[in-house]
Amino acid sequence: MPTYRDEAVVLRTHKLGEADRIVTLLSRHNGKIRAVAKGVRRTTSKFGGRLEPFSHIDAQFATGRTLDVVTQAVTLHAYTEPLGGDYTAYTSGQVILETADRLVAEEREPSLQQFLLLVGALNALAHGTGDGRRPATMIMDAYLLRAVAVAGWAPSLSDCAKCGTPGPHEAFNPQAGGMVCRRCRPPASALPPRAVLDYLAALLTGDWPATREVDPRTQRQASGLVSAFVNWHLERGLRSLAHVDRQGV
Repeated sequence: MPTYRDEAVVLRTHKLGEADRIVTLLSRHNGKIRAVAKGVRRTTSKFGGRLEPFSHIDAQFATGRTLDVVTQAVTLHAYTEPLGGDYTAYTSGQVILETADRLVAEEREPSLQQFLLLVGALNALAHGTGDGRRPATMIMDAYLLRAVAVAGWAPSLSDCAKCGTPGPHEAFNPQAGGMVCRRCRPPASALPPRAVLDYLAALLTGDWPATREVDPRTQRQASGLVSAFVNWHLERGLRSLAHVDRQGV
C-alpha cells in the first residue's frame, strides 16, 4: 500500500474490535484524517499512548480502501500531560478539539489555517495559563472566535451585521451575525457594554496586550456571547462547553 507522512493533532478516538482504534486527526497538509491504529489497545503496543486526544504527532499512514492505517507515530508535543492536571484548561481544550472536528467536516480537504490555530491554542493552553498568564477560558474564546472567522463566520463587532450601517451599535445578536443597528435589532438581543466589545475585538485580532487588564466580569460576559455565537453557527451546540468552569475567571 502507498504511504504518506503528515503532522497532525489527535481530535478523538473510538474502539474498533478487540485491540484497535479509529483515530480522527487534523493534519497540516491533508486536513481531517480518519485512520485505523491497529493493536494500540494492547499493553505491548509501541505507540498507543501517542494516539490519544491532544497528542501532536508526526505520523506515517498507509492508504487503505476505506480507512487509512497508522503505521508510525512520533510525539512532537504531548499536551495531555500539562492539561490533565488543570480542570479548566483540560475542559477548554476539549472544547477546542470538538470545535476543530466540527469546523473541518470534509476529510482530506486541506485546512492549514485551522490546523495552525489548533496547535497554537493547545500550546497556549499547555504553557500560557496560571501565574498571572492568560486564563484558559480566554485562550479558548480567542480560538473559537478565530476558528469560526476562518470558516467564514467572523462576527461583526462594529458595523451592523444585517444592513452594514456603520457602527458603533448597542445590540449584539448571534443569529444576525454580531452587532446590529436599532432598525435591524431582533428581539432579545444582548446589550453588551463597550468594554466587552473591545475585549472581543482584541481576542479576534490577537491583541493580547489589550486583554491584560480586563476584569473577570467582562470576561464572563464576553464568554457568554462567544458561546452563543459559535453554538448558533455550528447548528448543534458544543457538548464540551457545558463542562467548562467559568466561575474562576
